[in-house]
Amino acid sequence: MTLTGKTALVTGAGTGIGQGVAIELARRGAKVAVHYNQSAAGALATKQAIEAAGGEAFVVQADVAAKADIDRMTEQVAERYGTIDILVNNAALQLNYDFFQYDDLSYDRMMAINVKGYWQCIQAVVPYMKKNRYGRIVNISSVHAKRPTDFDPVYAMTKGAIRMLGREAAIELAPYGITVNTIEPGAVDVGKGPKPDRLSPEEREARERRLRIKFRAGRVGKPYDVARLACFIAEEENGYLNGAAIRLDGGSMHL
Repeated sequence: MTLTGKTALVTGAGTGIGQGVAIELARRGAKVAVHYNQSAAGALATKQAIEAAGGEAFVVQADVAAKADIDRMTEQVAERYGTIDILVNNAALQLNYDFFQYDDLSYDRMMAINVKGYWQCIQAVVPYMKKNRYGRIVNISSVHAKRPTDFDPVYAMTKGAIRMLGREAAIELAPYGITVNTIEPGAVDVGKGPKPDRLSPEEREARERRLRIKFRAGRVGKPYDVARLACFIAEEENGYLNGAAIRLDGGSMHL
């Protein structure tokens, strides 16, 4: 299956999961708008990786907490590529605050990016998708949409909201040929932890032992795991997959 001829907007594509999704969409033939807010260098690296592999991409900046920025971003993508076929809502904030560390400002910022941002990005791309009677919207949530985080309650709240946003949007947009599905990744290695080659043999063994106990697949997820599922959802042939929330955690459901 291929995404040749499709155009995609991936938010938060300068790092981690978003970067992996953008590169894989392009590898499968889509033209990709690489969004970032602050990670300009990462977004440029994503674009360069796509172009080095023979794909097509351009970089667009926006604060997804601001509707004016979202509208400008989608207009730029449509002007560049003519339409928007695929939206991957990935840009998110994770503060790792406990319950009483949050104040009004941090709470509102988290909700504005992780929930309102997803909702308003959907609103912004739908007119283009309705016109073509075709669209694929993929929301990146988390296993914490169902499971408490024990490290960031407001983050978990936003991920639960994303799950329901996807279901409600799927119901409303299905008559227009637009599907809305949610991916709920477990732990994903986005390159921020200590590198295995910098650990002592004892530390590596302890790390691997913890992974075997905690993660039944023997490893945490990688951005390409999420990317491959996002591309599957985005395929034209998968139009009956709609309103789903797919857990992607290597079977670590006991946690």
